[in-house]
Amino acid sequence: MSSPKEFWIKNMVCNRCLKVIKQELQELGLTVLSLELGKLVVEATNKTDINITGDVTKVLLSNGFEIVKSEEEMLLERIKIILIEQLQELPLNIKVKTSELLSSALNRDYKTLSKLFSANEKTTIEKYFIKLKTEKAKELIQLKQHSFSDIGYLLDYSSVNHLSHQFKEVVGMSMTDYKNTENWKRNFYDEII
Repeated sequence: MSSPKEFWIKNMVCNRCLKVIKQELQELGLTVLSLELGKLVVEATNKTDINITGDVTKVLLSNGFEIVKSEEEMLLERIKIILIEQLQELPLNIKVKTSELLSSALNRDYKTLSKLFSANEKTTIEKYFIKLKTEKAKELIQLKQHSFSDIGYLLDYSSVNHLSHQFKEVVGMSMTDYKNTENWKRNFYDEII
């Protein structure tokens, strides 16, 4: 049995593919020790590290993912995953500033994280998080179970006007127009930048 190999995965920012990735890796004879958003740990009997890496790369590429090759890329993916995970349980209840949350989780100065993110993603962490929240707002509008005020509350906005302004800025139409068109276009979280 080989020793466990750890891979950081670029663009794996939602749960939809974890099951498929795990199944495809197991079909190739790899034992998946751990698979979570952005991170995979595998081992295999009778396979070299090169073969394991080749199999993992093949499965990831065929599903639209790739292996992170540098510490910078790993940090970028971890920033995205942390922010996406904030939106998984509503109402959103951010007890600390986003900057403090990221600094604490990643053991890095926020200024460093912010510069790295902006340089590589051509947007700020704050604007990225607004885009994530906007996608979540679209989802909630489509469910037709919440008023706009409720959506504002669920996404931790100080007022529905604040949410409405950001929504229009990101989407290019008001929340009411979006609701009434029913020609809804949403983006997967891994497509947001």
